[in-house]
Amino acid sequence: MARPSLDDLVAFVAVARARSFTRAAAQIGVSPSALSHGMRALEEKLGVRLLTRTTRSVAPTEAGERLLESLGARFDAIDADLAALSALREKPAGTVRVTADEVAFDAVLWPKLRTLLPDYPDITVEIVTDNGLIDIVAERFDAGVRVGGLVAKDMIAVPIGPAMRMAVVAAPSYLARHPAPPTPRELTAHSCVNLRLPTLGGLYAWEFEKDGHDLRVRVHGQLVFNGIGPILAAALEGFGVAYLAETQVQPHLDSGRLVRLLADWCPPFPGFHLYYPSRRQPTPAFTVLLEALRHRAPRVEVN
Repeated sequence: MARPSLDDLVAFVAVARARSFTRAAAQIGVSPSALSHGMRALEEKLGVRLLTRTTRSVAPTEAGERLLESLGARFDAIDADLAALSALREKPAGTVRVTADEVAFDAVLWPKLRTLLPDYPDITVEIVTDNGLIDIVAERFDAGVRVGGLVAKDMIAVPIGPAMRMAVVAAPSYLARHPAPPTPRELTAHSCVNLRLPTLGGLYAWEFEKDGHDLRVRVHGQLVFNGIGPILAAALEGFGVAYLAETQVQPHLDSGRLVRLLADWCPPFPGFHLYYPSRRQPTPAFTVLLEALRHRAPRVEVN
């Protein structure tokens, strides 16, 4: 049996993880057709089918899953060892890939990155903004950022921001036409601007808590978006009630362009955490980023 080349095996791992010839080809810098032909040649060399192909997707066979499990861990270890060589440089270097939602980027990541990166010109930070819950291992991210309650238990989670609050808001022009709801239940009679979650495809149910009682309300309205920015823009224009992070709407509350509703139903909750697999050895570049992002509560002076 002809021995497969290392390039063929790297390409297989990329396809098996991405479940797509197009996405894998973009990652490794070849055309999808060349990658597809290469995978067929690899299967012929090994004498076993590794991938199941349909018109819409690609998935590993049982043999492909076994090979992916074996090769993927080894390639990840090699990548980590190579990245660790940057520790021998005067300053850490390398690329750190992070997935985060829009709120985390605006409120936590960018304010800290813009002061960190000028001191580390050899570190590249790639941030993919997404409101879904991405599998950071399968998608080959070094870390993800989410609020504390959404972090999987098998991850190391480090707080990178203070506690947060949500805010129900509407423009004065909207409230001039519709009376403010006295409790969250009355939101079902209002035109609300909805968020569609990319992970499950459903509409986000607004979450409330008061006096130990939790309440989730599924609201309705003319507008549904998959991003936070359009929701804020629609609320500012008076198209309905919105449910957004307090940090995003505070400037508009201060200016009077938005009015806060149901504040007593929106208590604080654990803020943003950076999370990453416990079995992955952090690179020097990742360690620098982690320490820069780590949230440190302000010291309280005691007289």
